[in-house]
Parts: sequence; C-alpha cells; structure tokens
Amino acid sequence: MSGVQIPHVLRTAAIAAIALAAAARAPGADDGFARFDKVAIRPTTTSLYVATVTMTMQPFLRRDAVFSSTYSARVFPYFFWSESGRLWIEVPREKLRRVARGEAVDFTGHGVNDSGDDRRVEGRAIPTGPSSGRILVRVYVTRRIHLSFDTTYELQGDAGPAPAVTPR
Repeated sequence: MSGVQIPHVLRTAAIAAIALAAAARAPGADDGFARFDKVAIRPTTTSLYVATVTMTMQPFLRRDAVFSSTYSARVFPYFFWSESGRLWIEVPREKLRRVARGEAVDFTGHGVNDSGDDRRVEGRAIPTGPSSGRILVRVYVTRRIHLSFDTTYELQGDAGPAPAVTPR
C-alpha cells in the first residue's frame, strides 16, 4: 500500500464503525425503535503491512434510516497518515426489525475524511443480546484494497423494557 492509501483506509475503517451503529436512530423519533437512536461502537484496531490503524468513533445517532457519526483513525508509527472525518450508514426499518429479532443484517454506507476523500463502507451487524452485538466492517480505500475491523456495538437509546432476544 502506498502512503496515500493508508489514510484512505483509515477513513474507510471509521465508516465501517458507523455501519455498526446502523442499528440506531436519532432521539425523539416515534417509530418504535427508540433503543436504536444511539449506538456506541468500541474502538477497534487492524494491521497493515507496516502499520497499525486504530479507529475510534463517537456514538452513531439515527435519523430515520441513517446513522451518522464522526471518526478518528490513528496510524502507528506513521502518525502523518492519521485522519478524521464523518461516517453515514443506511439501515432501513425492516433491517432494524431483523436486528430486534436477533438476526444478523448487512449494511452499506460511506464516509468522507476532513480532506474530502470519499470511502465506501460495507459491514454486518450480528446481535449477541437485546442491546449489543458484534460488528464487522470493511472500509474501501481503493476498489480492491480495504481495511477490515471486527468490534462490538451497544444500543444506548431509550430502550424501555428490552424484548427477550435469542441471537441467531
């Protein structure tokens, strides 16, 4: 990977983390999915040939079918490749219903770093309980090169009583 591609990978990884938050929604919407209004994603790390990328994201907030957040990707030891930006993930209500039933869902999204570079994001959210699960995210730096992140998510929206969920 060239030095120019690593920052793009970091941005993409951040976008992937947002995808994990795809099971959330912005507070105040009255569609029965209030527990998905805010989704926290744990910081995650992946390795490149010559560096380690650590991705951290603010909690994703849901507005209708779109989850959004900001990210910071830190590259060690090449700090000058580090970047930050915004992530968006689209998760339609039907997919939120599937997550609520304990079913895994795929999602897509995109991100933009602070320099304006776009990144494609793909991922899968796998519920492990009524308010948490695993999230696998791929952030594409180029058409063929991507960063893969494996971390966890936690629903932090107004849950009320959570339904009993048996992960599948």
